[in-house]
Amino acid sequence: MSADIRPIAESELADWLQALNTGFLQPKPVPEADVVMRAKYWDLGRTQGAFDPVTGRCVATFRSFSQELTVPGGAVVPSSAVTNVSVTATHRRQGLLTRMMAADLTAAKERGDVVSALIAAEYPIYGRYGYGPATTAVEWEVDVARSGFDPRLSGPGDGGRIDLVDVSEARETGPVLHERLRASTHGAVSRDTRWWNIATGLEQSQARPYKDKFHAVYRDAAGEPAGLAVYAADEHWTDEKRPQNTLTVKDLIAVTPEAERALWRFLCSIDWVMKVRTGYRAPDDVLPLLLPDPRAARLVTSADLMWLRLLDVERALAARTYTVPGVLVLEVADAAGLADGRYRLDASAGTCVRTQDPADLALDVSVLGSLYLGEESAARLAALGRITEGRPGAVALADAVFRTARRPWCPDIF
Repeated sequence: MSADIRPIAESELADWLQALNTGFLQPKPVPEADVVMRAKYWDLGRTQGAFDPVTGRCVATFRSFSQELTVPGGAVVPSSAVTNVSVTATHRRQGLLTRMMAADLTAAKERGDVVSALIAAEYPIYGRYGYGPATTAVEWEVDVARSGFDPRLSGPGDGGRIDLVDVSEARETGPVLHERLRASTHGAVSRDTRWWNIATGLEQSQARPYKDKFHAVYRDAAGEPAGLAVYAADEHWTDEKRPQNTLTVKDLIAVTPEAERALWRFLCSIDWVMKVRTGYRAPDDVLPLLLPDPRAARLVTSADLMWLRLLDVERALAARTYTVPGVLVLEVADAAGLADGRYRLDASAGTCVRTQDPADLALDVSVLGSLYLGEESAARLAALGRITEGRPGAVALADAVFRTARRPWCPDIF
């Protein structure tokens, strides 16, 4: 007997959350307050559960929610953000995820979402559903003593200033700055009210209690906020009473180069801090080269982060801008039948339409997801056999057309 897969009722949310905890190897019970908080915000019509036909228990979970994705050029497209995916170990290899994914992608297509996005816990899972890795996240650990910064000169030298603020001021300033950041950062996604309430402790999960943090705001010479750094620090001293503390950046939003440079310099100049963990940053972040000695920044993480799955190729390719002119005819394969077809992209006019013209390139929809934001190289994918060239020079043109001056960055895990 196959499991019953359907959107859950509010009365089933506690069981669903317990199944999610089990899938994420967290055996602790779900507090009632957490159930209430999630019911307040979640769209249960987009919260699927798989229920065992014998026991009636929830054995697989899947949820999506509405999000906006910034694409190259600054436009935003509607995205279906997939999260909370789990299958209980006793029910693996029964096609539960495939059924839930198919239902969600079909609904997203019917709603008019242009893409679907997710953060992949494991690499091999989502390519078969048409997703491709579209952004990379890196993290550095900075050895402060080797960085070359003079701690006596930690303040901005541009007429601006840095102030430590309380959490209420950070709650007011943060969303405004993030909206400015995502308007100019392709790969960035929207943050809703719940995100900010949880990040600042206005609403708390009992399973994951809020922990106090420091909030530093950079103000430019005119007194306007242009950056926010949220950070925490541990407390570790040697037997010789020497501080060996590590500062960990939880969030850093900078909407001007001056703000970005000033905040990193400040974070690397705090007394007792010997190491700074940067949190996930863009792979071409300015930080290492900002240090007088870039070797003081040790790369500790470099991995795929956000994966994209195109649902509407015409709208997706027409929404973004391109760095060079050119026309490409793309033959897109999609096993799910949601985005397959032949498309004519005119990068000069910023248009994309279906066509019967001969294909210049043939590729899977998952490969197009990796190209879409400018993260991946068409030449590299062709060398891997994932793009087939139908017209000489088409791969080189695609490489130039889709690439961006800066690599895409998604600051969030969702």
